[in-house]
Amino acid sequence: MDIQATNNPAGGEDAVEPGLLSDDGAKHCLQMLSDAGLRPTRQRLALGKLLFLRGHRHVTAESLYDEAVAANAYLSLATVYNTLNQFTEAGLLRRIAADGIKSFFDTDTSVHPHFYLEGEDLLVDVAGGLAFSKMPDALPGHEIARLDVIIHLRRKRM
Repeated sequence: MDIQATNNPAGGEDAVEPGLLSDDGAKHCLQMLSDAGLRPTRQRLALGKLLFLRGHRHVTAESLYDEAVAANAYLSLATVYNTLNQFTEAGLLRRIAADGIKSFFDTDTSVHPHFYLEGEDLLVDVAGGLAFSKMPDALPGHEIARLDVIIHLRRKRM
């Protein structure tokens, strides 16, 4: 997959190249960005195609950057971080801080639990969900904004 997100002096740094919108997937990404109130820059479209056209996934900024480089999308790691944060703020992604250091970005923004495989840096959805019989009340003057459940797993020692 060749995704072009290079600077284009004629159209400005953020101008969308005509070839980038030639397929239905790109048009779908364009619509997603527009619906979320984000301007569809070349960088956002290139990363959107990598993120949203490959099914439900969990990525880190580094893994998405590696995919972008492999797809010939010429972006900096800082651009990937900024774009992931913008997508998260717009509600297109959900940030999951699994280990306190590394953040994963989930394309499924619904409330659902995860397994984090320690030592493998892998985040996986818990199949079948998880049920709570009682939620705590929020502190006075506050409301529960969201619930994140991360179950940390490690390989058994034999």
